[in-house]
Amino acid sequence: MGAEDKGSQPPAQEGAAVRVATGGVVPPITPAQFLSWKQRKDAQEAAQKAEAAQKRAADIASGAVQMNGRELFQHEPWVFDNNIY
Repeated sequence: MGAEDKGSQPPAQEGAAVRVATGGVVPPITPAQFLSWKQRKDAQEAAQKAEAAQKRAADIASGAVQMNGRELFQHEPWVFDNNIY
């Protein structure tokens, strides 16, 4: 969020600095420019989510964090086996 680099800003925000420097005249953003920015942004988000999921899995495996219900069911389904009773 605050630590993002300038390249991750949407083209409209990048244009704000140009607008000030050029006296208010900024060429419009083309669909190709927007799609390029959107693909970069989506790739960054996917990488962050994958990293967070990998860290969570490692923490669960080491016992550093408590599992939620879904994770417990996926990793230890025997806990939910009612055939014992």
